[in-house]
Amino acid sequence: MDYSELGRTGLQVSRVCLGTMTWGDQNTEAEGHEQMDYALDAGINFWDTAEMYSVPPKPETQGSTERIIGTWFKASGKRDKVILASKIAGRSPMSWTRENESMTRHTKAQIDEAVEKSLKRLQTDYIDLYQMHWPDRALRVFGGMTYADYPMDFEPFEDILANLGRHVEKGNIRHIGVSNESPWGVMRFVAEAEKHGLPRIASIQNAYSLVNRVFELGLAEIAMREDVGLLVYSPLGQGYLTGKYQNGALPAGARKTLYNRLQRYEGPGADAAISSYLALAAELGVLPETLALKFCDSRPFVTSTIIGASTMAQLKIDIDAFQMEWTSDIEKAVEALHYAQPNPCP
Repeated sequence: MDYSELGRTGLQVSRVCLGTMTWGDQNTEAEGHEQMDYALDAGINFWDTAEMYSVPPKPETQGSTERIIGTWFKASGKRDKVILASKIAGRSPMSWTRENESMTRHTKAQIDEAVEKSLKRLQTDYIDLYQMHWPDRALRVFGGMTYADYPMDFEPFEDILANLGRHVEKGNIRHIGVSNESPWGVMRFVAEAEKHGLPRIASIQNAYSLVNRVFELGLAEIAMREDVGLLVYSPLGQGYLTGKYQNGALPAGARKTLYNRLQRYEGPGADAAISSYLALAAELGVLPETLALKFCDSRPFVTSTIIGASTMAQLKIDIDAFQMEWTSDIEKAVEALHYAQPNPCP
């Protein structure tokens, strides 16, 4: 297993990050524990969760993933072996995550509530990386590239950092990060932190894959120059880049079959682009998930790639994918396909 520094924190995190969002819905507590055991034995020391999980979000399962991680921490006694990342929900109507709020926001009161609840569910007294799951600003973040006339009502960046900083001072949080954020948002957080001596964001967790490389258009340079590395989510295009949904297939137990929530990967040009990468993997003699995951791992602005699996067989395939050698010929082949059909699934 290879490791990278998380921003400027000094923490060395595995290049593979264990995603957990299926635990508590698609996966049982026992299955989540089995995945954590296997991942740690494989050298993965970096796990990602969120107060909202499991996914899809609903009151009945909110917080279930953190609770499963918490019972593993208690049973195993291995909290100190894991660099744990969790997240606070951004602006949304998911009022069930708060006691007396109509919507989730990044106010001081809500940050305090969210941190304390996550710590209790996780059965730990600290979170290594606490991320804003998506902005407090009204912003298009989960698919699409068109501009919207965004309202100006949002919590000031300085206030958000100051309120998170109080938890850093208390030791509840070690470091902070952002997720589903824009170039402007990342630079504002960096600038306000440096101006006021507040906690500096260490990472940005955004969607990135063979069919969604919009991160490269503005955020990649920021990641490199400001040491705010990318934590890749959806590197397999929520399963589309494995080929399991090809030709309209709906495998039993798959997320598309269960929830019908993957429209981000079904727009114009998506099928042709996905098919081209599946064909390239076949030509190379590798599994399509191997090509897709190693592509992400080979990018210089990536700190870690988050993998999530509902079965142990898939988890093992995903972890093994990072052993693939990425050659200049493979790079050229991928770039040719990308330029022919860029970013069909933004």
